[in-house]
Amino acid sequence: MPSKEDLYQTFVQKAELVSAKVTGIANEDEAIKYVINLCGEKEACQLLISGCEADLSDKAEALCETKQKKVIAAPGLKAELYEKLAAQAEKAGFECIDKGMRDHLAGVDIGFTFAEYGIADTGTLMLDCPGEELRLATMVSEFHVCVLPKSKIKANTYAVEKLMLTRMKKTPDYLAFITGASRTADIERVLALGVHGPLELHILILED
Repeated sequence: MPSKEDLYQTFVQKAELVSAKVTGIANEDEAIKYVINLCGEKEACQLLISGCEADLSDKAEALCETKQKKVIAAPGLKAELYEKLAAQAEKAGFECIDKGMRDHLAGVDIGFTFAEYGIADTGTLMLDCPGEELRLATMVSEFHVCVLPKSKIKANTYAVEKLMLTRMKKTPDYLAFITGASRTADIERVLALGVHGPLELHILILED
């Protein structure tokens, strides 16, 4: 049976092969700091609308200016952790939300989530996403930052099978398996990242 450290090393290797960025953290406060720094460094995603340079009505101009701030979406966090994140986001001039994802047409810069388990042999994250807000945070954010406790890294899908069955007894239920950033290829096998999901996946391995 592989050791905890062996599973960790395998997970990191496999995750990085599919363009995930893996970083170790000591506590949740470091995760918040990472999210705030990443949001500050990236360019704000914008709603791409043609014709905004023209002479427009007030309503049309308002649509062109849909997004005023960078947005961090963090649905499903513990209340105390969300409050810390929201406070740091406000200090940095970012908007932090835990609901209302559909109201942000111009896009969400960072989706911040926690994984249930990691699968070492494929570098995959497993998230329990019973609510729409959490599912959207993992799919429509430009960058997805996910915290994975080191102790929750399992060898393969067989190792999480029983755990999955327990989750699937709940209704409604939605288990997401995420391997790397969004990858899409056309019939000519030209690969593009971030077309149907996050452009980047950042995995923070939490020592526990």
